[in-house]
Parts: sequence; C-alpha cells; structure tokens
Amino acid sequence: MNHTAGELARFLGAKLIGDERAMISGLASPENARATDLVYVASRRHSERVAMSAALCVIASPDIRIAGKTLLEVADPKFGFAKAAAFILGQPAAGRSVHPTAILAPDAHLAVDVTVGPFVVIEDGVTIGRETSIGAFCFIGRGAVIGEHCYLHPRVTLYSGVRLGKHTEVHSGAVIGSDGFGYVFGEGRYWKFPQIGAVEIGDDVEIGANTTIDRGSLETTRISHGVKIDNLVQIAHNVTVGDHSVLAAQTGVSGSSTLGRGVIVGGQVGIADHCTLEDGAVAGAQAGIPTGKTIRRGQTVWGTPARPLQKFKQQYAWFARLPELARRLRNLEHRSPKNDGVE
Repeated sequence: MNHTAGELARFLGAKLIGDERAMISGLASPENARATDLVYVASRRHSERVAMSAALCVIASPDIRIAGKTLLEVADPKFGFAKAAAFILGQPAAGRSVHPTAILAPDAHLAVDVTVGPFVVIEDGVTIGRETSIGAFCFIGRGAVIGEHCYLHPRVTLYSGVRLGKHTEVHSGAVIGSDGFGYVFGEGRYWKFPQIGAVEIGDDVEIGANTTIDRGSLETTRISHGVKIDNLVQIAHNVTVGDHSVLAAQTGVSGSSTLGRGVIVGGQVGIADHCTLEDGAVAGAQAGIPTGKTIRRGQTVWGTPARPLQKFKQQYAWFARLPELARRLRNLEHRSPKNDGVE
C-alpha cells in the first residue's frame, strides 16, 4: 500500500524536511532499497550508507542531514522505523474466506471477515473476532475465544477454553493450553494432579514458533498485554507474565512463578517454580533462578544460581584465573619446607 512522506510524518509526529509528496510503499536496508522504500539511520557513521542508497525517504535523528533525501526527524529512529512499519505494512483487511477443507462446528461463531485456511478444525463454542486469520492446519478447541485482528500462523494448536486478546500473533507450531506437568507420588506411583485451569492471553501479544504455554492446574496461566515471547519457550501452569515483558528463546518458566511488568529474560534462562521476578528485573542469558527466589525490582542477574550482575562478573573473573592461581599454589607448595610430621 502506498503512502506519502507527509502522511507518515503526521503518523509518527515527525518533523519533515523535503518533499511531503514523496511516495513510500515498502521498507528495506539502505543497500537493498528502491526509491519508494523507507530506510532509517540512527548514527552519523551510517550516514554514507544511506546517502548512497536509492531510497528517497529516510527516518533520521535531528542531528543528521543527508543531501537529496526527504528526512523524517524523530528522537529514536529505530523505534520510528518499527512504528512506521506497522503503518506501511499492517495486516491487509480480508473478507470472509473459509477454505472448503476446513471443519467448523455448527455453533462456532466467526465474525463476518474471518479467514480460515485449509484443513483447519474449529470445535464447538469457539468465538473468533473480526479480521482474524487462521492459518492452515490450525486446531481451535472447544470454547476457545480469539479476539479481533489476530493472526494464527499454520499449525497452531489452541486447547479448549483458551482465550486470546486482540492484535495477537501466534507462530507455527505453538501449543497453548496443554496440561501442566503436575504429579503427586502415592501408593507406589505418580498420580496426575488435575490440570483443569485456563489460559488467558492479553492484547498485542506475540508468541514464537514451537512455544508451549500450559493451562493452569486449578487456576489460570496469564500472559498480559504487550508480552513478546520468542521461539521454543516453555511456560508452565499457573505462571503469570506481566505487561510488556520479553522472553527470549529456549527459556523455561516453571509452575506458579510470577514475572512482573517490563521484565526481560534472556535466552536459555531457567526459572524454577514459585519464583518472582519483580517489575523491570533482567535475567541474563543462561541464568538459573532456583525455587522460590525473588529477583527485586529493576535488578539485573546472571549466572547459575543467579546473582547480581556485578557480583557475577567479579566471581567470573576469579574463576577465569583459577588455572593461574593453581600454578602459583603448586609453586608455593614446592618451595615450602617439607612437613616433618611435627604440628
């Protein structure tokens, strides 16, 4: 879809320098851009790349000037570019389209402009909101609710009763609402603890490929508004993730843990059961957070077991010196008088 630089400037609240009628139809890196593609530059050291680009319209910080380009000045060009992408690309509005191979229960309620791909199964009591797209081979279980403007990529599975908010995107292979890993040992064997709770996903959430989110056992697993979850993440039963938190790939969050608002979790982090990461906490990649641990508001931790970043760096520096220290210790032992057995 084509837009003008003036339209984009008004959307971004940017100061426009140049031709407000310049056309913008796509996004690109400077090296691959066409004349109608939008590019951005956040640092003067990249100005030459942009100056040599075919792109005519550039999002830039106020201290950058590039001759021959229409500039949209914003304080944070990378953020401005991301926001512009939502304006330029968006999700195309689709009319009602249900593939003939899809299987829809008679009492499933689909808004008038929902798109349903090949071999989708939608069970009894499902509700799907306006302008939502369901990709091929998806399964939507009994009583699930999907809000407006959602996008489920192919082969997403929603178990019964799962609720998705508006503007939520779920990537291929994700499974939401599966049973949590809960067992009680008795009479010589494991008995399954009931996994009959719910999963509630907020608005503007993105869930990566092959990620799994378990339903609550007797309560609800909650993923709040604006949360972004990477590929291959496991979220267990009764977990709560606060607004605008981010979880990177291969992270595992064990049962009944709580992540506050704006929490950042790096790749391959392991969070044991009943942990709390307060608002704004940061867990660095491969951190291990033991059972019941609380990471305080705004604190950054690293390592296993997780500890404050400064302490981790000090300890890691000593750990890296162990071979040297071992050699020095052996030399000292070699030079010391032999023990004659007298204490």
